[in-house]
Amino acid sequence: MRLYPTIELQQGRCVSLFRGRLEEPQIWHVDPVEKAREFAEVGAEWIHVTDFDAVAGAETDNAEIVESIIRQAGVPVQLGGGFRSMDRIAEWIELGAGRVVIGTAAVHNPDLVKEAAKYYPDQIVLAVDVFQGQVMSQGWTATAVYTPEDFIGWFENDPLAAIIVTDIDSDIGDADRSLALVTRLADCARAPVIARGTVRALDDISRLKYVPHVSGTIIGRALFDRSIDLAEALAIAQPAPEPRAEFI
Repeated sequence: MRLYPTIELQQGRCVSLFRGRLEEPQIWHVDPVEKAREFAEVGAEWIHVTDFDAVAGAETDNAEIVESIIRQAGVPVQLGGGFRSMDRIAEWIELGAGRVVIGTAAVHNPDLVKEAAKYYPDQIVLAVDVFQGQVMSQGWTATAVYTPEDFIGWFENDPLAAIIVTDIDSDIGDADRSLALVTRLADCARAPVIARGTVRALDDISRLKYVPHVSGTIIGRALFDRSIDLAEALAIAQPAPEPRAEFI
């Protein structure tokens, strides 16, 4: 299973949000580019970056910082935030983003996901944000009428790199319920599933590792508040060695 340490940006700062509340960020006083390099040096194979200013449609976003992370981290970047047109998708892939994550636009304009996946196979990631059993959009502020199963089904024939499943309830819910949601959606998805919002401790990685069709998990706040050590998490995420027969 692959771990995706995440850097979430707002006004040039590393932040974490509680249930997506842009107005109440938890600010981490670290340099985002240095933090990305640190994650890569420890052994991360990918880094996930979310630009919350782009999510909110702000005129000034964190483009320069994101470009620096892409150039300097030394590992591929999976980038989310404000991807609502083919032009923006193409722009960031040309700038070096390894993958682009589409969430809100997928709800309102599913053809954009299909077109992007056609032109950039295995570089487009679908974000499925779930709250109380329904898909959310607009930075977790609007409830769609679709169930996550139906939503994922729209794209079953498109060459997606992955599907990110976020349990918005996870900040107030229990870990078993979050794991059940990820397990259910991974079972009906054709693309590999990346879980988000399900890891608070190393034990959560151990359990998630054995869920079929889950290829990875995104970890943010737990790395910044030091609840989880990335090196230990990476070691746990590694596949267990296959048993070998003893020959006499």
